[in-house]
Amino acid sequence: MHYQIQPVTPFQQNCTLVWCDQTRRAAVIDPGGEPEVIATLIEQLELIPQYLLLTHGHLDHVGASAPLAARLGVPILGPHRDDAFLIKTLEHQCELFGFPPVEPFTPQRWLTDGETIALGEQTLEVIHTPGHTPGHIAYLNRASGLIQLGDVLFRGSIGRTDFPRGDHAQLIASIRERLFPLGDEIAFIPGHGPMSTLGRERRTNPFVRDPA
Repeated sequence: MHYQIQPVTPFQQNCTLVWCDQTRRAAVIDPGGEPEVIATLIEQLELIPQYLLLTHGHLDHVGASAPLAARLGVPILGPHRDDAFLIKTLEHQCELFGFPPVEPFTPQRWLTDGETIALGEQTLEVIHTPGHTPGHIAYLNRASGLIQLGDVLFRGSIGRTDFPRGDHAQLIASIRERLFPLGDEIAFIPGHGPMSTLGRERRTNPFVRDPA
């Protein structure tokens, strides 16, 4: 599995292209904005788009979903159904954060914990990681030791829980009980900022590190 991170929107959200090197089949994870930039990158890398995958329903992660899906001719999958209320309130989110209006959409399919998504010869595992939002999910490729985490965990920090239906205790449980057991060597792409590993955060992150 190969990947390339393309920050988009004023929030510098990490839109990520992941693809199977053997088949060039690709998924776009969290197309938050700037659909033309994302589409051009797909063309430059000579990829065959197959899905748009969403980690959660916040505007800066889904804003370009409708126009990009139409342009690429691919379905939108995810997040978990518990984030449907966020997808339905994109107009309000735009007003709240001062973004121009975005085209509304409904995912072709909500995703659930434990299911898998085939991407060429590679597989992405869906892990439900609530807390930042109730329907937040992550995408794990075990073969390459890589996971796309959205806004659950960052290098040295964790996701916010002061948005509607955020839950701090649930977020900490998602990190400690669902992510850290995957292994210290797993590298992760966060929704914003630089990459890290689960092991580094388990040892050093002040919000979730192991007790001394």
